[in-house]
Amino acid sequence: MRIMNVVGARPNFVKIAPLISEMRKCQDISPLLVHTGQHYDEKMSDSFFRDLEIPVPDYNLCVPPGLRVTQVSEIMVRLAPVVMRERPDVVLVVGDVNSTLAAALTAVRSCVPVAHVEAGLRSFDLRMPEEVNRVMTDEVSDLMFVTEPSGVENLLKEGKPPQRIFLVGNVMIDSLKRALRRMEGSAISAVRNALRGTSAAPSLRYAVLTLHRQGLVDDPVLFGKVWKVLEEIGCRVPIIFPVHPRTHLRMRQIGCRRSMADEDRGNFDGIHMIPPMGYLEFLSLQRQAAFVLTDSGGVQEEAPSLGKRVLVMRDVTERPEGIQHGIIKLVGTRQADIVSAVIETLQDEGSRPNPGANPSGE
Repeated sequence: MRIMNVVGARPNFVKIAPLISEMRKCQDISPLLVHTGQHYDEKMSDSFFRDLEIPVPDYNLCVPPGLRVTQVSEIMVRLAPVVMRERPDVVLVVGDVNSTLAAALTAVRSCVPVAHVEAGLRSFDLRMPEEVNRVMTDEVSDLMFVTEPSGVENLLKEGKPPQRIFLVGNVMIDSLKRALRRMEGSAISAVRNALRGTSAAPSLRYAVLTLHRQGLVDDPVLFGKVWKVLEEIGCRVPIIFPVHPRTHLRMRQIGCRRSMADEDRGNFDGIHMIPPMGYLEFLSLQRQAAFVLTDSGGVQEEAPSLGKRVLVMRDVTERPEGIQHGIIKLVGTRQADIVSAVIETLQDEGSRPNPGANPSGE
């Protein structure tokens, strides 16, 4: 069986690593790996391949950055000839990024079955590009592999055939467990490097922040308000902020008092801005944190598995199990709600969630 695996962004790499590893052990499977190039920054792509021990892609489409519609169409244009040349038995896609949707649509147009890993997740907010990608990918998928029970329920409600739905667990956590053994030696050094020259360095007590969702960072008014909240939180506990390239660009556009040069750090008002981190470094950073503040979907799965509480700056999430188990809290984007949740989390810092209770880790 020839399986063409298509990836393009950080969460894709984390999910595909254990799958490729298992495929290569099976004599009856010939796996191909295609990298669309959606994440082009070295820290967002190359370092993840090294950290996750992913083989060199058979094809790199080198798709340039651009608007969502432009990027999806360009991936399809460049991927279609590869599909026709390789004639895979199935195209496997993971997650909900632009590369996921583009590859699924290309496969359908080429009359090749589609397998979607991490199918069925729903935020029910079509203003989120990722939600549109999820819904459309599942609509054309022949096989749907689901990470949590809510995904199965969603797919059945949408009329998907039960025989095509498989509840298999979370491959992101497979990658995390494989990485734990390798990150032991670098955990403290990664934290100290991030906090170098700050008052927090001796105690190593800090929060981790990630921001990249279009609905937040592309809205200058909302982003500006959230940034003021973060500055207030930074006065209570130092925040380490690995800055996503698109977020860095938006920060410069909205006129943050100080933006971070690629070769520099931006440290102000308790927020310690650093360049994007590799996979192992970022896991180490989360593992040592007091808590994690994020708008990311993948971090909602990683951090609880490391025993960390997660405050999600969104009003909805496509991963409800974490909410139901009390290890993730939706705090929205209102100042009072975020600050209140941070204070409550700091006061309850001694009571850490048990990683074994995290549904993503099952």
